[in-house]
Amino acid sequence: MTPADRSRRFLLPVVADGLEPIVVASALGRTVTDIDGRAYLDCFSGISVVNAGHNHPRILAAARDQMDKLVHCASCVYHVPVVGELAEKLAGIVPLGPTSRERERPGEAKSFFCNSGAEANEGAMRLAKQHTGRREIVALAYGFHGRTIGTLSITGNQARKKNNGPYLPGVAFGPAPYCYRCPLGLEYPSCDIACANALKDVVRVQTSGDVAAFVVEPILGEGGIITPPDEYLPIAARIMHEHGALLIVDEVQTGFGRSGRMFHVEHTANLTVDIMTMAKGIAAGFPLGAFTARHEIASAMKPGDHLSTFGGNPIACAAALANIAVIEEERLCENANARGAELIAGCKKLQEKHALIGDVRGRGLMIGLELVRDRKTKEPAPIEAKAIRARMRERGILVGVGGIFGNVVRLQPPLSITQKECERALAALDETLR
Repeated sequence: MTPADRSRRFLLPVVADGLEPIVVASALGRTVTDIDGRAYLDCFSGISVVNAGHNHPRILAAARDQMDKLVHCASCVYHVPVVGELAEKLAGIVPLGPTSRERERPGEAKSFFCNSGAEANEGAMRLAKQHTGRREIVALAYGFHGRTIGTLSITGNQARKKNNGPYLPGVAFGPAPYCYRCPLGLEYPSCDIACANALKDVVRVQTSGDVAAFVVEPILGEGGIITPPDEYLPIAARIMHEHGALLIVDEVQTGFGRSGRMFHVEHTANLTVDIMTMAKGIAAGFPLGAFTARHEIASAMKPGDHLSTFGGNPIACAAALANIAVIEEERLCENANARGAELIAGCKKLQEKHALIGDVRGRGLMIGLELVRDRKTKEPAPIEAKAIRARMRERGILVGVGGIFGNVVRLQPPLSITQKECERALAALDETLR
């Protein structure tokens, strides 16, 4: 029985029927190798996870060293050194406080460890409710925060929610900051960031005024790499804080160097972040999620209020510490900025040549190309997006596809990608579009 046959026979169709037709045998750096020995340049990073590259030797060494000491003892029951060390590290790098450029003193921010981004968002919402004593949540249309019932309740995407309602009450949605397809029919910058200012009416009209938190992705990843204007977050945060709500920033996909800073909100001055959620790039592929909160907010949770049996697994925490060190010491944020600028510029040149590309957007190495069949009507081109993914794969390059209409080609390579590899990806994309 082949690996593909085994998957089809024993995995749920929701997984098996969506798998790409390659069987991965190994990976190293930016290269994925299949069981037939064919190598691929990975420009998707396992959905923006292996930011430091596949199987980085320093990260693997840290994980092996921890494995020899301790695999599991329930970090919610016993003290484990490496778990505390990671929490201390996050207290020093997660940008909380009155502006995103001012970090609280190490020890002032507190973290909770879990296994995934969905769990991190669930826990963050629970903490916000306990701290504020309020019960409602505001999120965004086209946002995505996980696949549990709680996180799907704050996900603004019918395709992710279908066949599973009704969802939790007490959730209101603001308009997406989607400039290419503005839900308000306006154009940036003359719009005066109306999508952010609309949150006033969202609270006034859609809620009972009992809002605990506003949950937002700095870039809406699954929504199609929707990149808000720089002014959006400060305006939205100010409005929500004026209504007594906390700001929960979902950096599950944008965190750990993906946008060219350790966290995307560091691009924005004058922003008060109350709770940050993270996963994906935190541990280079080892399953780990976390939410980090300002200390006065974190104190709202008492022992027993919220736990996770596998959360804070020692091996994953050791990998995360090594991963953060690699990102910092190998200057991967700087490389993400430089290579991202090259890729975005190259994609915009392709946009001039190929009418199929309606929009190019993103930041750092989180880039989306929205494909349309007609630039005037902006009719989405999801079939073409899947065809491009397939033909890029045939050319030895792995890319992703997403977006609310399934028409966005996603370029999210490891942050160590080289200039030559970017040129190779752009050349293959040009050839494919032709």
